[in-house]
Amino acid sequence: MVAQLRSHIMQLLDRSPTLTDDELHGLIEEEMFRNPACRSLTAEGKKSMAARIFHSFRGLDILQPLVDNPDITEIMINGHETIFIEQEGAVTRYEGRFESRQKLEDVIQAIVAKVNRVINESSPIVDARLPDGSRVHAVLPPISLGGPTLTIRKFPANPFTLSELINRGALSSDAAQLLIDLVRAKFNIFISGGTGSGKTTFLNALAQYIPVDERIITIEDSAELQIRGIPNLVAMETRNANTEGRGEISIRDLIRASLRMRPNRIIVGEVRGKEALDMLQAMNTGHEGSLSTGHANSAADMLSRLETMVLSSAELPLPVVRKQISSALDIIVHLSRMRDKTRKVTEIHEVSGMRDGEIILNPLYLLKEDENQQAQLTFTGNPLQEKRKLAMSGISLYQRRKMA
Repeated sequence: MVAQLRSHIMQLLDRSPTLTDDELHGLIEEEMFRNPACRSLTAEGKKSMAARIFHSFRGLDILQPLVDNPDITEIMINGHETIFIEQEGAVTRYEGRFESRQKLEDVIQAIVAKVNRVINESSPIVDARLPDGSRVHAVLPPISLGGPTLTIRKFPANPFTLSELINRGALSSDAAQLLIDLVRAKFNIFISGGTGSGKTTFLNALAQYIPVDERIITIEDSAELQIRGIPNLVAMETRNANTEGRGEISIRDLIRASLRMRPNRIIVGEVRGKEALDMLQAMNTGHEGSLSTGHANSAADMLSRLETMVLSSAELPLPVVRKQISSALDIIVHLSRMRDKTRKVTEIHEVSGMRDGEIILNPLYLLKEDENQQAQLTFTGNPLQEKRKLAMSGISLYQRRKMA
């Protein structure tokens, strides 16, 4: 019934292609009133069908109610017939489905076109975003064997604050206050973690404590950050090559461009490859207080991954690479997704130089079990060794009595 009504309304729209949203709503309701098959529907059923038809023209079809639901954090489409959603950390199958594979492909094309991206058989993988900032990743056949695949990572309209993360048990209040002091004192902070561990959310929360009089440049593959309260903010996003293989703007290009824009801090949404070297060099050339994230299983593993990324971009001796990393990074915060589906800060380390050719991590906080066998982020008792930036910023550590 939906497909029949939609087909008929599409013919009417061909004659009046400039209808407003309200006019389209009216046209759909009028056609449903005329259709005998709709008379047996309840009021709620008619409302649901009208919304479904409207969203097929002006929204994301079957996905629109899921995108509009603030409790859903991830939407995973494995072909037009199979949809999974994540809600409160639990993944369940959604009963709805697209009417055809072509309709799903149409939705994907509509999403990527709005952010000037291209996806087709010759370029079958793309990152994009929705108008509300949700992150989108799409893969087309023949790469995706079971049909078009779409993954939507949603973000809250109002980004989480550190206070809200504390209330959710993601970290302790004293660890949060330490990180606030370190952000204000312009420590270079790197956030590591696995997929879905909350790196972007945590980066957003930390960035809220950047002083409002600073100039910030953000660099991302697909814009996700929601930094509020910074008037002098420039957000930049990469661009894929066109169908002729030209016009690509990479994260490396944007980092280099940002250095000529007089930034106080540079925030790189995620480091994945050769751009790691450019990011480290920016941190080492006066852009203190910079922030970034990367995928890893632990803080130590993140250091190894950064070494690999840098080595892939330049033929440098390993000791030189490690020296570059240890000089650039001040703090590594690692997040993990726990078995109970919650996300927690599990490690906070100070990068405290090198010894015998190895980068030394000074653990400040680690996740440990208390007497009730509950995992708690616990202060290790190790003092913060580098306090020069704190002294220069005139910041007195909240934990000075503990860490002196």
